[in-house]
Formats: sequence, structure tokens, C-alpha cells
Amino acid sequence: MTDNKDGVAAVERALTIMNAFRIDDQALTLHEIANRTGLYKSTILRLLASLIRFGCVQQLPDTTYKLGHAVMKWGNVYRQSLRLEDHVVPVLNRLVELTGEGASYFRREGDVRLCLFRVDPRHSVRDHIYAGQVLPLTQGAAGRVLVEFEGDPARWPTTRVFFSVGEREPDIAALAAPVFGPDDAVVGSIAISGPSSRFAETVLPSHTAAVREAAINLTRHFGGNADWLLGLRRP
Repeated sequence: MTDNKDGVAAVERALTIMNAFRIDDQALTLHEIANRTGLYKSTILRLLASLIRFGCVQQLPDTTYKLGHAVMKWGNVYRQSLRLEDHVVPVLNRLVELTGEGASYFRREGDVRLCLFRVDPRHSVRDHIYAGQVLPLTQGAAGRVLVEFEGDPARWPTTRVFFSVGEREPDIAALAAPVFGPDDAVVGSIAISGPSSRFAETVLPSHTAAVREAAINLTRHFGGNADWLLGLRRP
């Protein structure tokens, strides 16, 4: 039975089961799935039969469950079809709208950082960055983010959004946060930058929140885990 407005209940329950699995899980028991979904065990078993048949879930010999091979296939299809520009540019536009400052997306290239995308603000006085520009990795908030959040998550800093003033150019300030992909890999950093005079203490909290939210949105788009940015994970 379908409902054009609310969707198909059985499909939504099946997806609820799949969403019960988390990155740190090796496998889940029927009891754990029931606790996380709030569904009756009899309902879960019926849905699991279909999910197993289509490779979405795998039942192990000890009767626990884990996600199946179909999920990896879908992930590969998604990554192959993913166009960075389609996701990054709208987020940068939103950052400019919220903060009034220029917004950029950087990726690490060896010992430097490359600006992949840039949206300028309306201000005539601004930080002059352009897409394709190569900048130092060790100067500026966006560069430091790409360095600090590599490697073992246990060694990541507790700071989610980095702030810098005058590191790359005098009188230029920046706020930046990491963007994560699968397996906690840092795939980029998103930042706003502009004259330090406009980064007063009165606007820093709202600007910081905007950059952090942008990083969370992109992390989710790229299939990463946003728990660190949300403050749900500790070093």
C-alpha cells in the first residue's frame, strides 16, 4: 500500500534497518537492530529476508547481521557520478550569503593546497583568491586544517573550526573546517576569508557556526562521517 505524500511504509522501515548500522559496527544482533530502530523483531525479520535476498544485508554464521555487498556497489556508483561542483558551489554561495565574506574550497596537493572552488563576496575590499590558485599548506586556517586532521583520529585536535589572522597575508583573517569522506579521510577544507577588521568578536560565533555547518553538509554529501564536526566524537 502506497501513499504519494508519505512514501511506502515497508520501504521506509527497510531503510531504517539499514541506517541502524554505524561505521564502528562489525555486526548487529537482532536485539540491537530492534533497539536502534524501535521496530518489532517479527517485522525486522520479514524485512531482513528481502534485504538479504538483494544483497543489502548479510547474515553471518553466528546469526548476527552486517551490511551487504550491494551497499558497496551503490557507494561506488555514487562516487563515480559525484560532481564536486554540484555540491560545493551551492554551499559556498550559502556561506557568502550568511557571512558576507568570500568562501573557498581547498584540497591538499602534496605540500601545498589547491583552491578548487571560490565564490567572491560583494565587497570591493576582500581577500583575492581564485579557483586554481596554489597556496601554502602551513599558512592560513584552511591549510592548517588539511594538515591537522590527517592520520589517526585519536590525534586530531579538539578544535572543529580553525581561525587565523595574518598568516598568509597581513590583515587577512580566515575561518576553516575539515570536510571528510569515507573512512575518516580528509577530502578538503572549506573556508571563509576577508579583511580581519570584519572578523570582529561580535560576528565570530555566527561565522564559525556557518563554516561548521557547511563542512557538515559537504561531509554528508561526500559519504563521510560528520560526528566529529557535530561534537559526537572525542579524541
